[in-house]
Amino acid sequence: MSSEGLHAPRERLSKKTLHMHHAIVSLMEEMEAVDWYQQRADDCDDESLKEILLHNMREEMEHAAMVIEWIRRNSDEFDGFLKEFLFKDGEIADH
Repeated sequence: MSSEGLHAPRERLSKKTLHMHHAIVSLMEEMEAVDWYQQRADDCDDESLKEILLHNMREEMEHAAMVIEWIRRNSDEFDGFLKEFLFKDGEIADH
């Protein structure tokens, strides 16, 4: 995945940028895991295994939510956009 690596020399990046990079890559990995578990659960005809897969999917969602909250707390820009768009009624694109 192209996002795993840094696009600039590490020594030229601030600690804040490196931390944000780690958070963003982690969020992407958690969301990918959610997708994988959902697909596996949909494809599974063993109800016991399906419940385990869905349980695992929900744990990945929890992890993703924690990373999003860390990003919100550590980026004023993200914080502003999350406050603007999350938990609102109406059309998402209307702002």
